[in-house]
Amino acid sequence: MLSRSRCVSRAFSRSLSAFQKGNCPLGRRSLPGVSLCQGPGYPNSRKVVINNNSVFSVRFFRTTAVCKDDLVTVKTPAFAESVTEGDVRWEKAVGDTVAEDEVVCEIETDKTSVQVPSPANGVIEALLVPDGGKVEGGTPLFTLRKTGAAPAKAKPAEAPAAAAPKAEPTAAPVPPPAAPIPTQMPSVPSPSQPPSSKPVSAVKPTAAPPLAEPGAGKGLRSEHREKMNRMRQRIAQRLKEAQNTCAMLTTFNEIDMSNIQEMRARHKEAFLKKHNLKLGFMSAFVKASAFALQEQPVVNAVIDDTTKEVVYRDYIDISVAVATPRGLVVPVIRNVEAMNYADIERTITELGEKARKNELAIEDMDGGTFTISNGGVFGSLFGTPIINPPQSAILGMHAIFDRPVAVGGKVEVRPMMYVALTYDHRLIDGREAVTFLRKIKAAVEDPRVLLLDL
Repeated sequence: MLSRSRCVSRAFSRSLSAFQKGNCPLGRRSLPGVSLCQGPGYPNSRKVVINNNSVFSVRFFRTTAVCKDDLVTVKTPAFAESVTEGDVRWEKAVGDTVAEDEVVCEIETDKTSVQVPSPANGVIEALLVPDGGKVEGGTPLFTLRKTGAAPAKAKPAEAPAAAAPKAEPTAAPVPPPAAPIPTQMPSVPSPSQPPSSKPVSAVKPTAAPPLAEPGAGKGLRSEHREKMNRMRQRIAQRLKEAQNTCAMLTTFNEIDMSNIQEMRARHKEAFLKKHNLKLGFMSAFVKASAFALQEQPVVNAVIDDTTKEVVYRDYIDISVAVATPRGLVVPVIRNVEAMNYADIERTITELGEKARKNELAIEDMDGGTFTISNGGVFGSLFGTPIINPPQSAILGMHAIFDRPVAVGGKVEVRPMMYVALTYDHRLIDGREAVTFLRKIKAAVEDPRVLLLDL
């Protein structure tokens, strides 16, 4: 694509050559010894001939739209080493005007969704991949015609004039009659008939269907299908692999949360003032897990099935399972053994914000030697987590409920939480698993255990 300056230079050379050859199809004006002509290809270029001597004067040139507007092909960004392909979900369609950095499509991979923004202001000329199509790194996605101007934003509706006379009160409008209840089943396409496909240019983001009125569709036995996204497919595959490979066993315990709740209530204001962070319970379990993993390194180890060796890791990277509208993601807190409460809480907060905004990168979820899953945020009382391969164990947290427990020979109501540790029995014996879980219980019930290294 030529720049404006090169276009002007080339047009000047061509017009000059045409004038020197006398190609002036518009004729000559009847002035004594003077003629003026204009070429059809260069309406603003003029040649003046005086007494058979050529004097050339170029006033200005107009550049074409091709010189102004660049046509850009946007390609799929490079993926991480562990990701080879993804599925495209279009946010824009052909003919849509987009601003610079506005998201045009999302590429859903096995681990996260990658947003593809527009590189400049322009209009989408063509979508080169169908909606839901598979792409690899470097695959052309769409072409963009640069316009150089951002799309105009819709102006907010003006408020009505304050001086307008008030309307007289009128009777309440009569509600429209209720829609008749359907009496026939909706037509369901036969599985043998292939679904009708639509061209890529017709792809438009569809709005969610309106909710039906309560009772309007009673008795209907309808169903609908949605394609399983790549992240959910990958989760299903990995969990089934864990079930088929690991000899999973789960041990349980319960934790009295009285002391940790009292510590949080006493120091949360000072913690917030100093670190600008809210003190939560997850940081206590992450810190306690790192402490217990150092005491029981086999829980932090993994079996290498290829070489039949046990790989002991000298570092602790804890994956924290976070539920998002797109599925379960497990960002990793790295080198937890070297962190204090504030560092852990800050990392958890940052990763949680990125997960909710769908901004997690592949690097944020890659690796991990141990996983903590918190089903308690959904009210789970008791559950058995599944190992996140290639790890060897996972800790399951649950909701906190007041229950009567025996304390010093008396029955007291305490805030209690059930915890579960699922482990690979091929590597970890019951003694190590129970000792590990009791170490977490002791550290959470009395945080002074961490300070005294007991």
